[in-house]
Amino acid sequence: MQPHPRRWLILIALCLSTMVLVIDNMALTVAVPALSADLGANAQDIQWILESYMLVFAGLLLTAGSLSDRYGRRKAMVVGLTLFGVASLAGTFATTPGELIAARVAMGVGGSLIMPANLSIMINVFTDEAERRKAMAAGAAFGVLGLVGGPVLGGALVASLGWEAVFWINVPVAALAITAAVTLMPESKGPVTKPDPLGAILSVIGMSALVWTINELAHGVAWVPLIIAVVALGGFVFWELRTEHPMVPLKLFGDRDFAGGSLSMTLVQVGNGGLLLVLTQYMQFVLGYTATQAGLAFIPMFAASMIFNGVGAALGNRLGNRTTAVLGMVVMAGGFGLLSLSTADSFAILAVAQAVLGAGSGLAMPSAVIALMGAIPAQQAGVGSALNNTIQQAGAALGVAILGTLATGSYAAAMPAGASEEARRSVAVAVADPSLSAAAREAYGAAMSSAFLGAAAGVIAAAVLALLLLRGRRKAGAPTTGAPGESKTLVAV
Repeated sequence: MQPHPRRWLILIALCLSTMVLVIDNMALTVAVPALSADLGANAQDIQWILESYMLVFAGLLLTAGSLSDRYGRRKAMVVGLTLFGVASLAGTFATTPGELIAARVAMGVGGSLIMPANLSIMINVFTDEAERRKAMAAGAAFGVLGLVGGPVLGGALVASLGWEAVFWINVPVAALAITAAVTLMPESKGPVTKPDPLGAILSVIGMSALVWTINELAHGVAWVPLIIAVVALGGFVFWELRTEHPMVPLKLFGDRDFAGGSLSMTLVQVGNGGLLLVLTQYMQFVLGYTATQAGLAFIPMFAASMIFNGVGAALGNRLGNRTTAVLGMVVMAGGFGLLSLSTADSFAILAVAQAVLGAGSGLAMPSAVIALMGAIPAQQAGVGSALNNTIQQAGAALGVAILGTLATGSYAAAMPAGASEEARRSVAVAVADPSLSAAAREAYGAAMSSAFLGAAAGVIAAAVLALLLLRGRRKAGAPTTGAPGESKTLVAV
């Protein structure tokens, strides 16, 4: 199969579509104080403004992936980008928290259409294994750029133009990505199959309830959404394994590469999911950084990830996916271990730890994604990538809940006996009190160490899973997985 002549231009468009999602969510975090004051939003309103997007996004991913396979991946991406851009524009005119939450819900719907289509288009355009590695490494690097650049850009925009600017910025980027998609990208679809409405309904209900449950873990177990999640997802698995035309190919988990890649990356995301939550608070409340300074402080991780994404792509070709992924995860665990040693008077350790963490991520993630996506038949690329994204999103949300709860519990336990309950719950409150400021900083430093040691343990567990489940390097001519009669590019692992 001949490579697409405009594949590198298409990659730029795919990277833009991914980056707009990451930048938006990260920039919004630094806009919270300004929009809270302007809209009169209380703490519950802010929680829904931040989490309504993720609730809808995660809930619709599987259905959106199935729709993109059925009706066209480029079409799904264009519709998703259009909805995301229009909803972002609507968000700039919000005058109440309810209006902004509604805009965020619509943005979540658009984002759920963009993500599965993005990866499946990349797989279909880059048919050469070595080029596909480079493309995925570039995509990961752009994701990190958005992750780190979001707070910096958001802080600058909010300071100069107001909180509405973090939504305005999405509009031209979405328009540019739409133009590129229409003019450059080829359309691709999976084979026509019967729709699976019951599977779609159960997946939306189950995943939304699961994300809701995870987000509430810091406040205790939310039993109603937990029961709904268990019943709906249990019913979804039962139905998908028995129906003649399943929406999601759950049998992919029978493939060692898919199971090993997706499950190990889920554990990695548990660590990464809580990273920004814990480390950003440490920088701002313990080290006294502004939101912009905190964003700039992530540059060592960004630079290392950019460099080692390319190194990881080259090593993956030489050593295979399993070796490269395991090596990267071990390095990541070392980075989390170094972060646990950071102290308030030592930015050097913080910078080195971030660089090690970024290097490990750059080595591990492209190889793990290559391995699991190589196990997915081409006609199911959309829903397969959606399944992978859904698992990782659940891991990231679980990481926020687990590491956030671990840090909060450790912080409260380390505070002096005479501290108020409010100061025990919030480091922001405690550092504002001169009599508690020093103790609160020390307590949060200890809490951060506990959280990152937990993250290191999770990443080590991911490395063990990858080592046990991912296949070793295949010999040339080895059989590939896929549907009978289907031509599929061999993924060297």
